[in-house]
Amino acid sequence: MAWICQKYNGQHIRADSVGEIIMSITLTETAANRIKLFLVKRGKGEGLRLGVKPSGCSGMSYVLEFVDEIEDVDEVFEKYGVKVIVDKKSMLYLDGTELDYTKEGLNEGFKFNNPNISGECGCGESFNV
Repeated sequence: MAWICQKYNGQHIRADSVGEIIMSITLTETAANRIKLFLVKRGKGEGLRLGVKPSGCSGMSYVLEFVDEIEDVDEVFEKYGVKVIVDKKSMLYLDGTELDYTKEGLNEGFKFNNPNISGECGCGESFNV
C-alpha cells in the first residue's frame, strides 16, 4: 500500500493514497521473542494487548494483557510472528509506539518508546500526551 505524508492536528502523519490515516504499533525482535516465550508458557493466546488507562500522577499508564480472542473493534499489528492488539481508544495515545524488551542490571521488562508523550511522572509509571 502506498502512503503519503499529511499534516493532522499539527503533526505529520501517514495516510494512504485516498487520505485514510494509517496508524501503527511496532515491536523489536527482542520484545517479540519475549512475548512468544510468555505465550508458550501460558499455553494459549492470540497475542498481547497493549492499551492505556487513566492512572498515576501524570494521567495515563500502559496496560499489557494476553488476548485469547481478537474482537472486531481491535486493531492488530503483527511483526516477527507476534500479534499486538490495540483497542481504538488506546490507539489515539499509542500511535507510532515501539514496544521493546530491555534488561538493565537486575531490572528487565517491556519498554514503551512512545513519540506522543509530552511528560512522565518521576517514578516512570505514568505519562501524559
